[in-house]
Amino acid sequence: MYPSIEKLQKYVRLEAKNGYDNKAIIGGLASMLETWESEARNDGIAEEIIQAVTGRLRDYEGLSSESRRVTLFGIGNRLKREFPELGDEKPLPAQPEVAPFEESESTPQQEIPPQEESDSQEESAPQEESAPQQESDQQREPVHRPARPRSESVPGASTSETPIALNAVLTVLQGVGPRNATTLENLGLFTLRDMLYNFPRRYDDYSELKPIKSLWYGEQVTVIGSVQSATGRPIRGGKSHITDVIIGDGTGALRLTWFNQPWLTNRFRQGMGISVSGKIDQYLGRLVMKSPEWELVDTENLHTNRIVPIYALTKKITQKWLRKQMNQVISHWAPKITDHLPESVRLTAKLPRLDTALLNVHFPKTQAHLKLARERLAFDEIFFLQMGVLRQKQDWQSIMGRIFDVPEEWLQTRKDALPFTLTSVQEKAVSDIVMDFGSGRPMNRLLQGDVGSGKTVVAAMAIEIIAHAGAQSAIMAPTSILAEQHYRSLSEMLIVGEDALQESEIRLLVGDTPAIRKQEIREGLLDGSVKVIVGTHALIQGPVEFADLQLAIVDEQHRFGVDQRSALREKGENLHLMVMTATPIPRSLALTVHGDLDISVMDELPSGRKPIETHVLRPRERERAYTMIRAQVLDGKQAFIIYPLVEESEKIEARAAVKEHESLQAEVFHKLNVGLLHGRMKPAEKDEVMEKFRAKEYDILVATTVVEVGVDVPNATVMLIEGADRFGLAQLHQLRGRVGRGLDKSYCLLIPTDNDDTENERLLAMAESNDGFVLAEKDLQQRGPGDFLGTRQSGYGTGLRMASLTDIDLIEKARKRAQVIFAQDANLEKEEHKLLGEALDHFWGDTKGDMS
Repeated sequence: MYPSIEKLQKYVRLEAKNGYDNKAIIGGLASMLETWESEARNDGIAEEIIQAVTGRLRDYEGLSSESRRVTLFGIGNRLKREFPELGDEKPLPAQPEVAPFEESESTPQQEIPPQEESDSQEESAPQEESAPQQESDQQREPVHRPARPRSESVPGASTSETPIALNAVLTVLQGVGPRNATTLENLGLFTLRDMLYNFPRRYDDYSELKPIKSLWYGEQVTVIGSVQSATGRPIRGGKSHITDVIIGDGTGALRLTWFNQPWLTNRFRQGMGISVSGKIDQYLGRLVMKSPEWELVDTENLHTNRIVPIYALTKKITQKWLRKQMNQVISHWAPKITDHLPESVRLTAKLPRLDTALLNVHFPKTQAHLKLARERLAFDEIFFLQMGVLRQKQDWQSIMGRIFDVPEEWLQTRKDALPFTLTSVQEKAVSDIVMDFGSGRPMNRLLQGDVGSGKTVVAAMAIEIIAHAGAQSAIMAPTSILAEQHYRSLSEMLIVGEDALQESEIRLLVGDTPAIRKQEIREGLLDGSVKVIVGTHALIQGPVEFADLQLAIVDEQHRFGVDQRSALREKGENLHLMVMTATPIPRSLALTVHGDLDISVMDELPSGRKPIETHVLRPRERERAYTMIRAQVLDGKQAFIIYPLVEESEKIEARAAVKEHESLQAEVFHKLNVGLLHGRMKPAEKDEVMEKFRAKEYDILVATTVVEVGVDVPNATVMLIEGADRFGLAQLHQLRGRVGRGLDKSYCLLIPTDNDDTENERLLAMAESNDGFVLAEKDLQQRGPGDFLGTRQSGYGTGLRMASLTDIDLIEKARKRAQVIFAQDANLEKEEHKLLGEALDHFWGDTKGDMS
C-alpha cells in the first residue's frame, strides 16, 4: 500500500471518529494537502485521484458537519475503488439519508411508478459476483446536490412546472427496497431526478458489431466474445503480474492483457460471454487489447439490435438490474419534463427538446439521435456555466472600488529603474491594470502567461502603484519555495531607483517563519509600516490583519481552494484582485471558465531568451544525456534530473529519486556534486538544498516535481526528465520552464519508461513546440479540462458530464445565447425565464461560485 494513501485513510477515519470537527490534524485537513499532494505524486498516484481528493478537502473547513460527512464518505469510497486492498477495512459511517418524499394538500399529486415492496424485491439486485470489479473503477463519486431555492439575487420564482415527485427517494420504484436504495447512493443516486441525469458512461452498439476477424490495428472498438482461456503469470522477476485472456467470436481470437491485477485471473471462466472496449494493439504479429474495460454480456443484448447504455456500477449492482431501473424512470418521467430552455434559444440553436434529449441519451434509437441528445445536454451545461460567470461578473462590477490615479511620469520613472525593458505584452498588461485602478470598480483580472513570460514584473508594477498611494498589497503563493522566489524577485525590483520601497516594507510570511518574526510582521501589517507581504496560506491563518489592504494577488490560483482565496479577499474591503497562472489556458477554456474575469495574455518571452531545444531519447540512450550534462557542467552550467517517484514502488515500474541519486553520485557523476530535493523533505531542508543549488554548490539537482513551479536558477541549462511518459503535457512544459531562464542555450531531454513510449504523443508534441498555448490546446484535447480547472469553482466540479471543452463551436453557440438572455433579463425574473432560473440554480448547487 502506498504511504500517502495509508496516511490519507488514517486522517479520514480519525476525522469521522471525531465527529467531523476538522481536528484530526492540527490546522485542519486542508493544511496537510500541500505535503500530501506532493507525496501522492511521488508515490505515482493517478493525477485524477489526487485532484479528486484535494478538490474536496480544500474547502473542508467551511462545510457543515453533514457536508463534511458526505465529503469524507465520497473520498473513502473512491479510495476503496481505486485500491481494492482497502476493501476489508471497516467502512466509514454511512452517508446521511435523504428525506423521503411527502405529499401535502398544497402539492399537486404526481403519478409515481407503483411500489410493491417485498423481500423478493429487496433481493432482486444481483450480488457482486455477477458485477465485474472493472466496472466500478469508472463510477462517479457520490455527489448529492439537491435543488435549492432561487438565488437571493433573483426575487420571485416561487412556483415550478418541474414535477415535485422527481424529489422522491428511490424506494418508490418497483424492485428498489431500502437496502438497494442505500447501495445506489454510492453512485450519487438519491432521487428520481438523480436517475434522470445519471447518464451512461458509454454505449455498446449491438446493431453494428464488428467481428474479430475484421479488426484493425489502432482501432478503438467494443468487441463481444466468449472466454476461451484465462491465465496469470509473474513477470520481471516476480515484481509484476500479467493476466492473459483469449476470447473468440467464431470469426477469430483476440488476446486481452491486464498488468498487476492478479485477481482478474479468477474472474474469467471458460465460456463466459464478455464485452471488452479498448484500443487494438499489436504484439509479435498478433492483435491484442491492453487493459480494456470489460463487463459480462447479457444474452438478451446480443439480439436486441440496438444501442445499449452502459452505466457506472458499484458493488452488489449489476448492469442488467440497473438498466431495468433506469428504464422505469426514463420511460415514465422523461416525457413529463417541461423544458427549461426558452423556445427562442432552443430553436435558434437548433436543439431538440429536453424530454427528447433525455430519452435518447439513455436509450437512443440511432447514433444520430444520440448525437443530437448529447449536443442538447452539453449545450445546457455550457449555457448554465456562462450564465453563472456572467452573474458573477455583474455582482463584482456592482461594487465600488478605490480609485488609484497613476501619474504617467512617475510610472515611466519606475519602469526605467528596472534592469531590463518591458516586452510589448508586459506593457499591455501594465496598461490594463492602470485602467482597472482608475475605473472606480475593483480590478478582477487574470494574468495568464507562458513559462518565463515575466508575470512577476507586471505584479511588481501593480504593487508599486498601490504602495505609492500608501496602501498595502499581498501576494499569496501555493508553496513556500514559490513564495520565497516571489519575495526575492520583488525585493530586487521594488527597492531600486527613485521613490523605491524600503527593504523593511517588504516581508515574507510562510509556515515555518519563526514565531517572533511572525508577530513582528503582523504588527507591521496592522500599523501599515509593512506595505507588501508575500506568503503562503499563512497569510490567511491566525490573526493577520491589515491597516489598508487594497491589492490581493493569487499566484497559481488553481492550486488554492475557494475558501482560501475568499479569506484573502476578506482581509480588505472591495480590494483589487489579480490572479496569475503559469499554465497557459486554451482560448475555449478561458472563455468558458473565466468569463467573469478580465484577461491579460502574456505570450511573448523577454528579449534574449532562446527556445529550449527538446529531444526525446530512448532509455538505452541515457548515456548521451549524461554526456551532455557533463559537458554543460564543465562549461560552468548546472542541470536538473527529474524522477516521477521519491522511492521505488513494487506496483509502479518507474525510476525513483532517492535511489537514483545515490547511483548518480556514486557511479555516473562521482566527480560532481549532486543534490537531492523531494516532497517528503521538511521545508527547511528544501530551502537549504535550493540555496546550495542557486549558490552553485551543487552541479546537478536530482528532484521530483516539487520543482515544477517557483524555481528560478538562470545558470541551469539542462532539464533531464526520467519516466517522461508518466507526466501530462502541462506538467512537462512547467518542468521544462525551469531551464532557459538565462541568456544561454538550454536543453530538455525526455526519457520515457520503455522504448515503445518514445512515440508517445505528448512527448512528440513537447519536441515540436515551445509554445505553452499550443501545448495547452493539445493537453485539453488529450486529457480534458481537469488540470486547468483546478478548484476554481466549487459549484460545477461535477457539473460538466456531457460538455467537452474542446468543442469550440458549441461553446461559442452557448456563450452567444447566454449573453443575449443575460442582456434581456439578467436576474431571470420574466415569466418565460423562471424555469431557466430554477435549472441554473440547481446546476450551481449551494454556491454562486468564486470570482477568483
